[in-house]
Amino acid sequence: MRSWSKRLVPYWLLGPGLLWLLFFFVVPMYFMGELALYSGSLTSGGFEFTWAWSNFPDSLSGHTEQIFRSIFYAGTATVLCLLIGYPLAYAIAFRAGRFKTLLLFAVIAPFFTTYLIRTIAWKTILSDDSPVVSVLQTLSLTPADGRVLATSGAVIAGLTYNFLPFMILPLYANLERLDLGLIEAAKDLYSDSRTAFLKVTLPLTMPGIVAGVLLTFIPAFGDYVNAQLLGGTGQAMIGNVIQSLYLAQRDYPEAAALSFLMMALILAIVLAYIRFAGTEAFMGEEEEREA
Repeated sequence: MRSWSKRLVPYWLLGPGLLWLLFFFVVPMYFMGELALYSGSLTSGGFEFTWAWSNFPDSLSGHTEQIFRSIFYAGTATVLCLLIGYPLAYAIAFRAGRFKTLLLFAVIAPFFTTYLIRTIAWKTILSDDSPVVSVLQTLSLTPADGRVLATSGAVIAGLTYNFLPFMILPLYANLERLDLGLIEAAKDLYSDSRTAFLKVTLPLTMPGIVAGVLLTFIPAFGDYVNAQLLGGTGQAMIGNVIQSLYLAQRDYPEAAALSFLMMALILAIVLAYIRFAGTEAFMGEEEEREA
């Protein structure tokens, strides 16, 4: 009897998470999928379920530029987050000493302010008369018109800042668990610091890198706040298109269809990335050897 109850423990532990996913993901996705098959408009008598599969290809027409722009912006922001976040997470994990807790608090402190307020703050920082822009103009790092706001650089900067903690925290958690004895063993075998990092530290931290990349790229791809507040009329991302379809044009079926297609695109990108990185990026090479 005890053996049977022990077997049920994992399922009981999974239960709350599965229920959460069922009610707050699967059920809403079902209704959104059903809505994507409606046809009609609010001005012509409302919407009617007609199995309108044409909504899916129609939703892509004219939005290719925004889709590729979203991939470029989200991808660039993710790379920047990785380049900034990895050294910072490494320093917090191994060099911070008694200041580790303080630095971790500094990483998560922005979350105490709403996402919208943080983005508006960046709008002030990148405004034409701000000291930051004046310095960039002095260094000739601005476009020809001297403006930073309403450019692609402003949108990418906002995405990088807002999603940087999502890169740092998984990296830190992975680095914190790293066995320093493996690095010392590599140096005992005549590896210099650079070789030890490339051959030992970097491969062992791939699970953190993969988690950070996914946690950064996915929300950045669907973001619309940064493009709306920091970008100009020519910087719209696919999130802005979906927002406009829902709230401005009130074309709910097309908005739902486009949302579904973007989720499918994100899933395809994630699967391709996982295939490229390998399953060891999630499990870790050490765990595979133990298996």
